[in-house]
Amino acid sequence: MRDRLAPRRFRLRSLALCCLLAIAPARGDAAVEIRWWHALSDANRAAVESLARDFNAVQDQYVIVPEYKGTYGATMAAGLAGFMEGRAPHILQVVEVGTATMMSQPGVIKPIHEVMRDARQYFDPRAYLPAITGYYSTATGEMLSFPFNSSSMVMWINRDKLRAAGLGDARLRTWPDVFDAARRLQRANSPTCGFSTAWFTWAMIEQFSAWHDVPIATRKNGLEGFDAELKINSPLHVRHLEALVDLQKTRVFDYSGRNDSGEHRFISGECPIFLSSSGLYGRIRAEAKFVHDALPMPYYPDVENAPQNSLIGGASLWVLRGKTPYEYRGVARFFAFLSETDRQAALHQGLGYLPVTRAAYEKTRASGFYDRTPLLQVPIMELIRKPPTDNSRGLRLGDMVQLRDVWAEQIELALSGRKSASDALDEAVRLGNQILRAFERRAT
Repeated sequence: MRDRLAPRRFRLRSLALCCLLAIAPARGDAAVEIRWWHALSDANRAAVESLARDFNAVQDQYVIVPEYKGTYGATMAAGLAGFMEGRAPHILQVVEVGTATMMSQPGVIKPIHEVMRDARQYFDPRAYLPAITGYYSTATGEMLSFPFNSSSMVMWINRDKLRAAGLGDARLRTWPDVFDAARRLQRANSPTCGFSTAWFTWAMIEQFSAWHDVPIATRKNGLEGFDAELKINSPLHVRHLEALVDLQKTRVFDYSGRNDSGEHRFISGECPIFLSSSGLYGRIRAEAKFVHDALPMPYYPDVENAPQNSLIGGASLWVLRGKTPYEYRGVARFFAFLSETDRQAALHQGLGYLPVTRAAYEKTRASGFYDRTPLLQVPIMELIRKPPTDNSRGLRLGDMVQLRDVWAEQIELALSGRKSASDALDEAVRLGNQILRAFERRAT
């Protein structure tokens, strides 16, 4: 009896071995590619490519292949289109305000908590800074995506230009302070602009709202449901846009576009005051030829509760469905690699992005780094300045990339004198709510 069963047992063992070989390449065979589509350029792109090289060098089962796909909006659109066409990457970098759009497509995404659990890779959401992880988690605390290049908005200043204009000791805390300083800077450096900003709607609507503890939308800025309605035409929003429209006439404020393409205006010295991401630090450090600093965002001193706390910015890494278990194990290993304390601390200290783990922040603080480079603690202090409110916890509005374009189009009409600030923001709300209702119908 034993002899008759032996061949069958051998065949079963052989079949099991063949299955294992089919899903896991033998050591020394060609490594499996893990494709990563991202939206980072310049110094930040170099950092992405360096991370991939470092991971590829410490193991030989997987090869991370990063690919730059353009702007945040273009990268997200390419990833979702790629999924529908069967050519999606394993990892897709998505801007933070794309969270609602990604959440609404459960058949497309594989949540990070599932990726790490299935790969039996150690993963504890409590190890990450709560101001960051809360943005990318469900209401029950399950993380959906991996926080990668997290940042916040700061006010970059050119110390050399400020001193030359007699503003070396100026206290640039409030919007009136900034407006006055920008007028003096423009007089001293005419026709150079006084101040400007990258990511206009992120700076002047989203961060502005949270910093002043006023809503962007109902339903706790969309965190409670997709049926939110916009509130960006409040008296405070109108007041601020009216001030910018008036200053634009003489270029005391000078519009620099919808995205980050105008950041060169600060780096070249053209605009001495410039609001943008803390993630601009790496490029400023490499290219700017002047003494620079970062300050908290300004606020209107007569607004109750201002300043409140800032919103998380940047992007996170989403995992897309349709890959093999073996490939997902590679993704999990890469995320564990990215979470290592020394690596997170180095990314923070080198590029200005926030340390996504508590350990990386504590290591940086304990090393005395903030004593030497206090400007990189500014975005962290903005985020944790006060316990977040319903208006400052974050936002989760569908089709946010399209919303930003609609808002920017109307604001540009106001800045060019073709519409009043009030009419522009009213129309931004009307058109934006149409986008939200269309998204709600698709998502529910």
